[in-house]
Amino acid sequence: MTDHPPLPHSDHESGSVVETEHRPRRVARFNRAITNKITRRLARRLPELGSLTHVGRRTHTVYRTPVSVFRTPGGFRIPLTHGRDADWVKNALDHGAVRLTTRSRIYELTDPVIVHDTERNYLPRPWRTFLGFFGVSYFIDFRSKTESGKKP
Repeated sequence: MTDHPPLPHSDHESGSVVETEHRPRRVARFNRAITNKITRRLARRLPELGSLTHVGRRTHTVYRTPVSVFRTPGGFRIPLTHGRDADWVKNALDHGAVRLTTRSRIYELTDPVIVHDTERNYLPRPWRTFLGFFGVSYFIDFRSKTESGKKP
């Protein structure tokens, strides 16, 4: 992760989780049980949504999590709407790589870095406003290692 250039407002701790954000765990459980199942199929095809495939750090189980996703120079930025303590974030940081399916394309992503960005750079204006309303200022940036160009 040392050669990943930090984007503006980066935490220069190579993705380490220092502070704990407090998001209602009930919302996270509801999303995992209901919302994720509904959006998982749509997320692979719609702009600014994607399906993140990651491996559990203890169970080594493969998980798929729908996320909002935005292009950055050389990679992607994902808002941490459930905070930096979300399981998928911990899995990505631990494993160092994930697979993203978005707009019917598959990307291998590496070098996750937690970024604190109160200005919400690299986001379209409507998303800046929306995420600002909910106080989202932490993101995870990935470098795009490959693009298969294949449809999932």
